[in-house]
Order: sequence, then structure tokens, then C-alpha cells
Amino acid sequence: MKGVIAGLNKLFENRVRLGIMSVLAVNDYYDFNNLKETLDVTDGNLASHLKALEENDLIKVNKQFIGRKPNTRYSITETGKQLFGIHLKALEKIINSQ
Repeated sequence: MKGVIAGLNKLFENRVRLGIMSVLAVNDYYDFNNLKETLDVTDGNLASHLKALEENDLIKVNKQFIGRKPNTRYSITETGKQLFGIHLKALEKIINSQ
């Protein structure tokens, strides 16, 4: 079983980070407020997890203004897609080995 969990990535162990990556994997981008609402987390909690993912080059940030309101959008990077794909395959192996 140890070989099966080898593909799991510690960056995705947290439910919020797993949720962020899941949302971004199937959407071109998602803004901060929609992520917060979708994942049902606080501003600070979401911001800290987004920062960790950004620092590891798994997501990228695009800040802009819509009218006079600031808007921060997030998207998954190629590195993020690859590492998240490996993580998902490892999860599938664990599920299918039972």
C-alpha cells in the first residue's frame, strides 16, 4: 500500500486546497468571492491557502478592476494541472485497490 500513497501530494491534503484545485481544474478562472462562497470558508482561511498554492506555482493570480471594484481571479498553472493530475490518479489507485 505504501507505493500507492507515494503519488499523493501534501499540498492537496487540506480540504480547502483540494477544493480550490478541483474548482480551478474545471474552470478557466474563478474569482475570490466565488471561491469563498463555493468552499464556504472565511476570507483569511481562503487567502492563506491561495497564497500557499501560488507560492508553489500551482495557481496564478490576475488582479484587475471591474468598474471601480477590484477583482482577483485565479487560474491553475500547467504545473498545477500536472501535479493535481498525479494526485488524483494516486487517489483513484487507493480507491480501486480496496
